[in-house]
Amino acid sequence: MNTNLLELARKNGNPVIEGNHVTFVWKGKSAPCLIDDIHEWEENPQKLTRIAPDLWTYSLDLNRDAYLEYSFYDPRTKRRVKDPLNKNTVFNGIKHYNHFFYMPEAGPTLYAVKRKGLPSGKVTRHLADTWMIEEGGERELYLYQPPVNGPVPLLLVYDGVDYLKRARLNVIVDNLIHEKRIQPIAMAFVQNGGKRRGVEYACSDATLMTVEHSILPFAAKKLNLLNIKQQRGAYGVLGASFGGLMSMYTGLRLPDIFGKVIVQSGVFEAEGRDFVAVDLIRLKVSREIKIWMTIGQFDWLLNDNRRLQPMMRENGYDVTYREAGAGHNYAFWRDELPRALEAMFPL
Repeated sequence: MNTNLLELARKNGNPVIEGNHVTFVWKGKSAPCLIDDIHEWEENPQKLTRIAPDLWTYSLDLNRDAYLEYSFYDPRTKRRVKDPLNKNTVFNGIKHYNHFFYMPEAGPTLYAVKRKGLPSGKVTRHLADTWMIEEGGERELYLYQPPVNGPVPLLLVYDGVDYLKRARLNVIVDNLIHEKRIQPIAMAFVQNGGKRRGVEYACSDATLMTVEHSILPFAAKKLNLLNIKQQRGAYGVLGASFGGLMSMYTGLRLPDIFGKVIVQSGVFEAEGRDFVAVDLIRLKVSREIKIWMTIGQFDWLLNDNRRLQPMMRENGYDVTYREAGAGHNYAFWRDELPRALEAMFPL
């Protein structure tokens, strides 16, 4: 059986998956630790067990529709170690590449794959004035015009460059429009402020002022958009993590514009205190907005998101809440986007 594990890992890649049972395999005189979505990465390294000379394993059970990112790690040198039995890697957005795998009943969304011969929307790069959040500054902004005639609603995307390049959101929207699964939409991909991201996304009215008085007028000049004054709340807003918090806050504060709110793995509390978006929910502000929330079951923000659900429903909010077997990463957020867009922009 031990030899079979190594042979299976060499043949099919690490880890070895048998039903719900997952076994990571390492060959060597000594073994690194395992760090992953479930165990808070470097905060809680998992030791492998030697099961034969030069053969080490670590096992766990996962739902058959789960997605997991992991790495091997040497706690002595505090360095990550590549897994020679898994060539699948993805950038974690900070400074490392993680290995990853899908369980048998899961897989990357096919909507993120560009299809030949399909009408594609046009993505253009611009610089937008961000005077309120960065005096005298400009911010990178990408605009997406769908391949249709006539005015369309807008989706504002926080951390826009990541959603454009890592989540391939423009490709997803192209495919969904082509299959008539959503109504055509335009998008404004707003770049974050780098080191200032937390300040800009922690329920910032300065960011709202920039969106309302700089980003939206600029987008309206470049894109064929619905007149928001005539169709209240027709636009949507999307964000993940702190961007998810800012997405929620945007809908609560500007419901006349952003009536469709998509929150992926949102942050609603820090250091024992709620952000003001939670207070607005308690006060039953802007209950006319429609909210879609999604969170991974391996995400450290899971309980933070779960605790809001009774409060939101008791206070009359129209919220759809979904959990899935995944962590805090763009692969999960990408794979969840088709469901969210179909719910928010039905044809």
